[in-house]
Amino acid sequence: MDVIEPRWRTASRSSNNGGDCVEVADNLAGRVLVRDSKDRAGGMLSFAPEVWRIFVAARSER
Repeated sequence: MDVIEPRWRTASRSSNNGGDCVEVADNLAGRVLVRDSKDRAGGMLSFAPEVWRIFVAARSER
């Protein structure tokens, strides 16, 4: 069985934070992954897609 690495992308809202960026990826298990772009080996958080959508929507309202 081949392991497929997530395709990381810089979060669209991260570009306005002076280099404090997070990266986001979807994985094959149907989860949204989030990590610190300055410490890629430091671990990641995993969210259910519906929880991530709620978080992003709440942040967009600010």
